Amino acid sequence: MTTEAPAALAMVTIDCADPSKEAEFWAAALGWEVTYADDNYGMASDGTLRLGFGRVEDWQRPEWPNPAGTKQFHLDLAVDDLDAAEEQLLGLGATKPTDQPGDTWTVLLDPDGHPFCLTKAANWS
Repeated sequence: MTTEAPAALAMVTIDCADPSKEAEFWAAALGWEVTYADDNYGMASDGTLRLGFGRVEDWQRPEWPNPAGTKQFHLDLAVDDLDAAEEQLLGLGATKPTDQPGDTWTVLLDPDGHPFCLTKAANWS
């Protein structure tokens, strides 16, 4: 028996301080394009998937590590080579916090401070 879903996910939108900068970073990190950017909103897309970035007045960046669990969200990115991906993402404007969860995951922060994780693509199969 097949049940048709009443909705489809069109985009994930992330609160931030600088939507244009976030859209540029994530488009470069994922090999996508910036499809829209101004002072209040930015969007990156691969033509099918979309990440949006909305400016929030007085937005406060999440903390890492954050034992209170208020990091807001995080993306897990599958990569072939952890070291090479880390180097490229740092070159795009990510930063690496000193507190890391272990050897199979690397936590980086995007330009507005959102944490995201890198792990080997082989770990997802």
